[in-house]
Amino acid sequence: MRRAPTILHLDMDAFFAAAEQAAKPSLRGKPVVVGGIGPRGVVSTASYEARVFGVRSAMPTAQARRRCPNAAYLTPRFTLYRQVSDQVMELLHALSPLVEPLSLDEAFVDLEAGGVEPDTAAVREVGERLRRDIRRTTGLTGSVGLAGAKMLAKIASEQAKPDGLVVIEPGRERELLGPMTVRTLPGVGPATAETLRRAGIHTVAETAEAGEAELVRLLGRAHGAGLYAMALGRDERPVVAERDAKSISVEDTFEVDLTDRTRVRAEVTRLADRCVQRLRAAGRSGRTVVIKVRNYDFSTLTRSETLRGPTDDPGVVREAAARLLDLVDTTGGVRLLGVGVTGLADFTQEDLFAQVATEKAAEEEAERERRAADEAARMAVDEPERPRRWLPGLDVVHDEFGAGWVQGSGVGRVTVRFEQPWTGPGRVRTFRVDDPALRPGEPLPLVGGPPDGWRGEPSGAPDEPADGAGDPSGGLAGAGSERPAGTASHGPGGPGAAPSAAQSSAPATRPNSVSAGAASDPGTGSGTASGAGMSSR
Repeated sequence: MRRAPTILHLDMDAFFAAAEQAAKPSLRGKPVVVGGIGPRGVVSTASYEARVFGVRSAMPTAQARRRCPNAAYLTPRFTLYRQVSDQVMELLHALSPLVEPLSLDEAFVDLEAGGVEPDTAAVREVGERLRRDIRRTTGLTGSVGLAGAKMLAKIASEQAKPDGLVVIEPGRERELLGPMTVRTLPGVGPATAETLRRAGIHTVAETAEAGEAELVRLLGRAHGAGLYAMALGRDERPVVAERDAKSISVEDTFEVDLTDRTRVRAEVTRLADRCVQRLRAAGRSGRTVVIKVRNYDFSTLTRSETLRGPTDDPGVVREAAARLLDLVDTTGGVRLLGVGVTGLADFTQEDLFAQVATEKAAEEEAERERRAADEAARMAVDEPERPRRWLPGLDVVHDEFGAGWVQGSGVGRVTVRFEQPWTGPGRVRTFRVDDPALRPGEPLPLVGGPPDGWRGEPSGAPDEPADGAGDPSGGLAGAGSERPAGTASHGPGGPGAAPSAAQSSAPATRPNSVSAGAASDPGTGSGTASGAGMSSR
């Protein structure tokens, strides 16, 4: 434990949803849910306006729709999120060489390693400056926790949400932690919490009072001893600049259970190739190939095979995954498949069989591509082009109207709202899904105005009705029921306004106070507002 609160934890507020609100002016101040939009999708992030209705991360999207049917349900845009995350991480690295990213929107920073004076006033000023810089650079907000240990800094940032800062003074750890539930402590999940509950232990204070011996008896030596130390506020874990990945994997959940064995094998092959792409992008190789299969009844199993040496050869990973699949019965139906590689290394020990087969495989692949191209050219005359699939929330560009985003699609139509981060709520147009003037676009910057060469939407044209643009496949609720131009409900502000209600709360800090900056959730009554992705009521 440090004698000064020089460990900082930053957690961006409702990151994915806030980024979508910043990019889409018509959604500011309204409920937004980002995640899988299909019947088996899962919520990745919910805006604070959606959380009022009980929508939470990791909740099935179908359940979220029942709780908040008028929210905008959007497909994630990881390209945008990574761009914003890189900007935030750059600001953190300016504070200290010791930055430990936990995800795209969360990181620890060792301020002491960055030369910050180990004084409460000094670290508080650094935290406030960081929050201002994040808002100026990204247009979004983040919550900051400062403490003498990583566990406490994370708890502080959670207390600060949204858009706040909390400092936990060393020496007040037990006073702070005592009344909190045991689930507050790292490593305490539902199973551990239930074990403690049966023993009459519900709070952190009761955990500390139980004593180390009793916790070891209940949970085992390693887990029990570690939990006792954390209940006392002791956490000696350092901030580690480079977190070494233990595995790289990919997985897909299917909207309809796969029962065709040939299709299952093809999906495993595809996932193996995606896994190798990630492996090579990270400059790594791996020794153990793992497949994951979730059956129709939600039972999940894994199978693994350890190779003679690390490899990043796609052929080797595909073959190993296929062999593992042969050990699994998939006749009942498969709802999820995954392929991963563990035992990572920074070098590749060439697999003998793969080395011999590499040139032959390359020749065969080239021959397949030539045949596929010839077949496509032959069929192009006879078959029309397959319609594009426009997912809600994705960026598009129209030759006449400029940049916008997909609001919904269905029955051969796609509804697009043409607006940009620096404009007010934009106009709606409906097109055929195969309209040659409409094409996928790239994310626009959230702040700073239009990039050089940007061409906006022509003005003066009235909104078109969104007839036939409903989204029966799980897109935006009521995508086609927009108000006429001039009557749409605008989010707070307009061009250049704060991205969302959650982001407009003024930072409030109070020395030595755990609750400083812990503002209440904004976004009340937004479930009946009319706007992009919401039906008029």
